[in-house]
Parts: sequence; C-alpha cells; structure tokens
Amino acid sequence: MNMEDLDRPQLGEARREMIREMLMEAGAVTVSQLQGRFGVSPMTARRDLDELERRGTARRTHGGAVLPSIAAPENSFTQRVGVATDAKIRLADAAFELLQGGETVFLDSSSTAYFLARRIAEGGLQLRVLTNSGPVLQVLAASDETHVELYAIGGMLRRLTGSYVGPAAVRMVREHFADRLFLSVTGVTRNGVLTDADDLEASVKAAMLEQAKESVLLLDASKVSTRGRQAVAPIRAVSLVMADGLSHADAEHLRTAGATVRVVGEAARTS
Repeated sequence: MNMEDLDRPQLGEARREMIREMLMEAGAVTVSQLQGRFGVSPMTARRDLDELERRGTARRTHGGAVLPSIAAPENSFTQRVGVATDAKIRLADAAFELLQGGETVFLDSSSTAYFLARRIAEGGLQLRVLTNSGPVLQVLAASDETHVELYAIGGMLRRLTGSYVGPAAVRMVREHFADRLFLSVTGVTRNGVLTDADDLEASVKAAMLEQAKESVLLLDASKVSTRGRQAVAPIRAVSLVMADGLSHADAEHLRTAGATVRVVGEAARTS
C-alpha cells in the first residue's frame, strides 16, 4: 500500500513537508521525481506542488517546481493579500488575542497587518492605532464602531503597496511610543535577519521596532524560503514570533537565531 492509498490529511501534509525539504536541498523538483519517490500519481504530485505554491514555498514550472527567488520581487498589496490567506487570518486572530483595551498599537504596511486590522475593526476593544498603511487606514476608518482612535502616519505614498514611507513617516513614528507593534516582512534570512523588498519600507519598520515596548512578528511559511533586498533588524529584536505553517525544523532554526517562537493554527498539529 503506497502513500497515495493512505492520503489522509496528516500523511499528505507529511509528504508535502518532505517535498519542501527536497526543494530546499536541490532547488527544483519534477513531477516524475515525486512519482518515483512517493509512489503517487501525477495528479497528486501536481496537487502537492500547487499547494506549496499557494503557501509561497514553491514556484510552479512546466513539469515541476522550483524555489521562489531568493531575493523576491515585490508584489502589489492586492497580490500579497491573496497569498497564504488562511494562514494570515489565523495569525490575525491569534494576534488579536494578545491585545488589551487601552493599548497603543503600531500596525505596519504588511498584508498580514491588514487582516489584523479587519479583526480589530470588529473586535470591540478600545485601542489607539497608528499605521502607515493605506489599506489598514481604510478598513479601520470604514468601521461603524468608534472604539478605535486612528492615527495616519504620513509621508510619500508608495502606490504599489498603498503605504506611506520616507523621512516624514519615520519622523512621525519616532514622535510616538506604542505598547505593541505587529509587523511582517518579505522574508527572514537563514542567519535570522528580517528583510524587506524596499529600503523605505524597511526604515519605517525599523523605527516602529525602536518605539514599541513589545513587538510581534507575524510569520507564515512563505517567509522562510525567500528574502528581501533590505535588512530591517535581527529577529532577536522582536519580542515574539507568531508562526503559522512552519516546519519543526524551521521553528527551531528561528529559536537558534534568538527568536521566541509561538506556533499557531494548523501548524500546531503539523510542526
């Protein structure tokens, strides 16, 4: 009896984790390789690769898949919202549980912070929110609730991401202190450096880290297989990493780099 005959969710997830490890080692895999290795049909192999691409840990090619670019090109906000959506929603729900009424909170311009903003908009907590994200501002400003005191961090508008950056944004961040910061990044390097695709975005995130009493990095599995071009800070600079979809090995690697890691959602059963 082969693995496909027993393709229960747990075994399918274990197989996809092994495929991800093959990709990390070789940089590419083919459907025929997966057929031979796991005894599965071409349809199952392609489905596994499609799922890994959805999570951001593979890029599909004709006949197989390769690792995403190690220095990933920056996608628009609309594109990023559609990647690893389930993981981002789980992360947002877990992040919301950390909040207490009366706190001042920084939200960065990441798509994961946007999902947290949606949760805040419906959550009923009295909060003071500061953000440089246009989409976050829109979702909180559109809420009929009045429990959120909202501050826009202004600066130069980056149309690609709908965020405000530059020296003016950094200056405004440094005029405030926050109880918590929630952020995400383009990727984390193997030696534990948070990176972003744009230097202006990275500067705003770094300033928020300096001004926040506690910082929480919201991390889905796609972030450990790529990196941006600009360093933000070492991962040990954040108070907590909330991770969804990371393998046990990846979570331990982050801990070795100095991070406090909490696994949430589905990853609690598969990591």
